[in-house]
Amino acid sequence: MGNFARMGDLIRLLPDSVANQIAAGEVIQRPASAVKELLENSIDSGAREIKLIVREAGKLLIQLVDNGCGMSERDVRMCFERHATSKIQSAEDLFAIRTLGFRGEALASIASVAQVELRSKRLEDETGSCIQIDGSEFKKQFPVSCQNGTSVAVKNLFFNVPARRNFLKSNTLEFKYILEEFFRIALANPSIGFCFINQEKPLYDIPSGNLRQRIINLYGSGYNQRLIPIDQHSALVSITGFIGKPEYSKKIRGEQYFFTNGRFIKSPYLHHAVESAFKELIPKDAFPSYFILLEIDPKTIDVNIHPTKTEINFQEIKSIYAVLHAAVKQSVGKYHLSPTLDFDQEQGLDISPFPENHPVKTPSITVDPDYNPFEKKTEPQTQISFKAPAKSSGNEWQNFFEPVRKQHLPGDTGDTLDMDTEMSFGAFQVKNSLIVTHAARGIVIIHQQRAHERIIFEKLLDQRSDSMKGSQTQLIPQTVNLSPVDAHLMEEWLEYFQELGFDITPFGKNAYIIRAVPYTLDNVSIPEMVESLLEAIKTSSPTNKSDHFLALLNHFAKKMAIRKGKKLHQQEMNLLIENLFSCKVPEMAPDGKPTMVILSYDELQKKLKT
Repeated sequence: MGNFARMGDLIRLLPDSVANQIAAGEVIQRPASAVKELLENSIDSGAREIKLIVREAGKLLIQLVDNGCGMSERDVRMCFERHATSKIQSAEDLFAIRTLGFRGEALASIASVAQVELRSKRLEDETGSCIQIDGSEFKKQFPVSCQNGTSVAVKNLFFNVPARRNFLKSNTLEFKYILEEFFRIALANPSIGFCFINQEKPLYDIPSGNLRQRIINLYGSGYNQRLIPIDQHSALVSITGFIGKPEYSKKIRGEQYFFTNGRFIKSPYLHHAVESAFKELIPKDAFPSYFILLEIDPKTIDVNIHPTKTEINFQEIKSIYAVLHAAVKQSVGKYHLSPTLDFDQEQGLDISPFPENHPVKTPSITVDPDYNPFEKKTEPQTQISFKAPAKSSGNEWQNFFEPVRKQHLPGDTGDTLDMDTEMSFGAFQVKNSLIVTHAARGIVIIHQQRAHERIIFEKLLDQRSDSMKGSQTQLIPQTVNLSPVDAHLMEEWLEYFQELGFDITPFGKNAYIIRAVPYTLDNVSIPEMVESLLEAIKTSSPTNKSDHFLALLNHFAKKMAIRKGKKLHQQEMNLLIENLFSCKVPEMAPDGKPTMVILSYDELQKKLKT
């Protein structure tokens, strides 16, 4: 202790500029974060019309213009101080929060990492006030003539924090995040009109209305027929909004929104309540759409557990789960989407009479004289659709099975492997997931799904230089309709889809037409496959652009590969082994996981010693 005493005081307060930048790191992670905070401030001001202006995905400019209550000259200066707020006066207020922005951190955090100019005027004032701040440094404040309400312009975000600016993704991806925040707030506040201008072009101009109108304005008129209202009220919670009809479920997650007291929230637990209500009505790999508003006593929730305020603690979460689940089930049943039986009508006798003068033919049957009920017919086999690969002397795995093979593959002719050709790999399947065979060095246990992923990955990678070589043109081009967020994601990834073998081009607002697909896409819903790939991309965005194609190829291989649990016939196992050991990296799946385990004969002999 004596040594520390001689050194003098060690603990000191951080300068406000540094403290604000630390807060900014928690609250303002990217341009979309600033958009969210500014939109929420405008809503809390009582604005009925809000305009959002964005340039260069918010990196260059984010501007909000509203017709809210405005601020006095003193408030214009105070709003940039840390923890300066008009919404919290006592600790008790923290447990009854109904406003969106309440911590008093947003403007101070934004101003610490950007160049900000704010203009504001109250209805009762003759002139407004303008303030300019650069990176927490106050520049000047002066009277200004302006409209009632507030306009705040955020320029050059993270100009003084280059490390954070370098962390940002591409403009397309950052703009996708902005769109997500805009949609969340626009859906939660249908009574407010919104205008969204991107790169000086109007993107959305949405009038005030109800929730159904708001969904249609954002997603298109086609959504009017997709929506089922949900309306359930109890002493604990009131639930309103819409769910999507099961037949319109998608392979891509996105149109799923929970709002609690006007605030967008994320809740995997409540999502499960909705998802389980759709069980057996939609495919296992599909996602239902929902736009659900929860109204609950603010004293029974805690919205102050996360800086972005998207996570909430509910005191009665299990009871809310039960009410929500029942409400969704009720709406689905009410709109006759569940299979029903009408016991008051004899369905088998409900036959429409023939029209007058309709000719009546004598019933007849066709007899097959060669039919033999005791003759066994072989069932058609699902084959792994890959041509036999040409052998390369540079691959150390090429001779792995040579000592135990009776029949060699064709050479470099590219002929399709004859599935009737006998090969003595001695392979068999375990739990419809693993293939066990033997080779010169030992016993090989192959993970069938990962092995097939590697085969698909390398096959398409070899065709990258001429993507259309591995494409098949669609007899009838198909159209995929995407949400605005996914449409912008497709815009960024379009060239990589084309490299993969897709021929996809824009086709109107948020729609794309598909004229050709990779040759491996047989008996697959093309729009669903595209949606699935976009969903996979969302969960693993590559760090640099050069990895985009490989990431997409990896996702595609996972989607197209045979699954664990699929029974394979002997010929299919033989072909899978042949293709795998003709790959350049047969021992590893595209995601780095092992495709096989090799138990050498020496290991086996040691383990079997008594």
